[in-house]
Amino acid sequence: MRYWVNTVSRDHVQRGMDGGFTQAGHGKATGLKRMTKGDRIVFYSPRTSLDGGEPLQAFTAIGTITDEAPFQVEMTPDFHPWRRKVVFATSQETPIRPLIDSLDFIRNKQSWGFVFRQGLFTIEERDFQTIERAMTAFLVTGTSPPGSTS
Repeated sequence: MRYWVNTVSRDHVQRGMDGGFTQAGHGKATGLKRMTKGDRIVFYSPRTSLDGGEPLQAFTAIGTITDEAPFQVEMTPDFHPWRRKVVFATSQETPIRPLIDSLDFIRNKQSWGFVFRQGLFTIEERDFQTIERAMTAFLVTGTSPPGSTS
């Protein structure tokens, strides 16, 4: 099992949650082919929407890959993105800033956003669990994460 981060705007994460899928790399299959059934995935959203959205800088969803291979869909006659099926877990959007110091995959804490430019990348289980605990802890207590607007 591997653990993934997918950097996607919040509006695109929501579309994926509504449809039970993820896309990466502007619809390319390359990164998605490296995933296997049972892999875990967390979504980081730097902005609320791809074009001109407000800064967000939060983990917005978390789930598990449930299919054996990428599949292609037709969104428009000229756009046929590849996707993976995802079952999304119940979680709460969680700002990244309180977590930066505890995440090992962010080596340069001063330029922490740079790592997310990779789009889709793997992280260690420990980091995934840190993010997952932060995204679900507030569900138990009924409070909002520090820095959230909910």
